[in-house]
Amino acid sequence: MGFFSRLFQPRADGLAAPEDWTSLPASEASALVLYDEEASRLLAAFDIEAAIVMHERWLPWLAQALAGARDEQLRPETVVDDTCSELGRWLHGSGRVALGHFPAFDMLMRRHQYFHHQAAVLLTHLAEGDQLRAEQAFKSCQHASRQVVLLLKELQRGLGHGKRPPSRWPQVNAEMRY
Repeated sequence: MGFFSRLFQPRADGLAAPEDWTSLPASEASALVLYDEEASRLLAAFDIEAAIVMHERWLPWLAQALAGARDEQLRPETVVDDTCSELGRWLHGSGRVALGHFPAFDMLMRRHQYFHHQAAVLLTHLAEGDQLRAEQAFKSCQHASRQVVLLLKELQRGLGHGKRPPSRWPQVNAEMRY
């Protein structure tokens, strides 16, 4: 409740919102919408579909750890660094160069970092034998992951969802973890 009340304050003058309050002036269109050449260039350099697939592989992997499976690659000190994933390396590298000027990019970056932080917290709790807190951290991972995917899909929609050039990302297969 407090979050929305801070975002949607009543008007100080007490007047009702204007009739067209839901429409934005053309100058304030979506921060993620790109056009033609710029969209083509970004889509050539980054396959969003592959990024989504690769990111979505984290949750089943973490769920296996939560269920008791051990994997040496899943160490809190590694996972907490969001550049341990392909998406994270892209976000910190060419993604920042290409999209860093868009306000939504920072939100995507923060959500991705939060996901990795919560994954590390989950693994730490598992190592300590605290299953209940690990399960709570897993729920936070699920929530953050959904937000990352949603932001990536919004980015994809903003870039244009026509045919994409061939991917420069590695082929996704069952053995790839991150």
